[in-house]
Amino acid sequence: MSYNEAALYHSNGDHAAACEYCEGVNHHVRWCQTLNPVVCYACKIVVSAEELTIGDAIILHSLGVLWDHCHT
Repeated sequence: MSYNEAALYHSNGDHAAACEYCEGVNHHVRWCQTLNPVVCYACKIVVSAEELTIGDAIILHSLGVLWDHCHT
């Protein structure tokens, strides 16, 4: 689907702004971080490692994942 086709698909004719996360105009999709708390949490921990809960940090550590607070 081209960019113009996608824009027409998401347009409701009222020139409403689309959601910046899921591009929904009339409603958000179920995986949109504005509706789904699990997706919202996942987005937060990718941006800021400080948002990671201690339980999730232990799980990631046990899986061998290094979730560091510094960016390289």
